[in-house]
Amino acid sequence: MNILSTILFSLFFLGIIGVVINRLHLLSLLLCLELLLISLFLNISTWSQLHESLSSLNFSILLLTLSACEASAGLALMVSLSRSHNTDLLANINLLQT
Repeated sequence: MNILSTILFSLFFLGIIGVVINRLHLLSLLLCLELLLISLFLNISTWSQLHESLSSLNFSILLLTLSACEASAGLALMVSLSRSHNTDLLANINLLQT
């Protein structure tokens, strides 16, 4: 296992730890999710380069596209919640109230 794959796997686990710990603000949670998806993209891309597999490159491009869609939907959700509740704290947001 080379140093690049060690760094990429540590980025993935750092994103998991960030999702578990940063449940206070919606923006920090979204950033940790983006770190998870980008580290997965980089892991799949480097694996396909090492093993010279072109089929996994299609999956990595699909993952990158879904990551961009998730980011735009998450930011739209954050903007609408911050406008309606005047905060981005996840503890203060109760979606069942009108």
